[in-house]
Amino acid sequence: MNLHWFPGHMTKSLRMMQENVKLVDLIFYVVDARAPQSCINPAFNSIIANKKIVYIVNKADMVTEADATYWLNKLKEQGNDAIALNSTSPKSSTALLTLAKKLCSDKIERFKQRGINTSIRAMVIGVPNSGKSTLINNLCGKASAITGNRAGVTRGKQWVRISDYFEVLDTPGTLYPKLNDQAAAARLAFLGSIKDEVVDKNELAYLLIKELISIDPKIIIDKYKIEISDDLEQIMSDIAKRKGCLMRGNQPDIDRVCIAIIDDFRKGRLGKICLDR
Repeated sequence: MNLHWFPGHMTKSLRMMQENVKLVDLIFYVVDARAPQSCINPAFNSIIANKKIVYIVNKADMVTEADATYWLNKLKEQGNDAIALNSTSPKSSTALLTLAKKLCSDKIERFKQRGINTSIRAMVIGVPNSGKSTLINNLCGKASAITGNRAGVTRGKQWVRISDYFEVLDTPGTLYPKLNDQAAAARLAFLGSIKDEVVDKNELAYLLIKELISIDPKIIIDKYKIEISDDLEQIMSDIAKRKGCLMRGNQPDIDRVCIAIIDDFRKGRLGKICLDR
């Protein structure tokens, strides 16, 4: 399955970032903890090159602490700051605000000496469905940004005031101009970063099962209580029977079970899993 998706509004998103990046002090770069490397978009590199970057390993509750720590360290090795959090947990972003103020301390002090309280501005970027809008809602403690568990919810820029002296710019989730790395593209599709309407759900579910078995067969064995073999058709059939996804004559409903498996992964029902190893 070749995955390609770069609609026109994403070109506009990159242009909008280029036009607004000069207005901000920081970049909040949100990646999904389940596939941090796959969420790094090369199209952002030239736009944010001269800005302080804080990588936010979001949805950290969906991976093990060891995996979250590993990717935090990898991101920090590049000379950037990084923090892990779960944006759906109330006030979990407090540490991010503290870090932002620390990184902008020179600016704050410079204005303070002139008797002025200055504002800190951050641009929030990331691939679709990485949790950018949920993070912003967490920062301000209310639903200020539009959120949704699917790709392409935020379609335009949104300035959101966190406090009297802190503002963030929410940007639409933006994919790579070209998804040359099909392994990374598949992982983005597993996460829901690529619109489900443009992928074959059945083929995607088969790819997901193969990926999970390669990480640890126990993920499938423990969840679905089936035996693992090299026969993916048999695995799908067995899972369908276990989940009650059946048609007339007790025949496995493969279409239905494929959707159910993808949903199980996205909702964290298969356990704490990091796809980028």
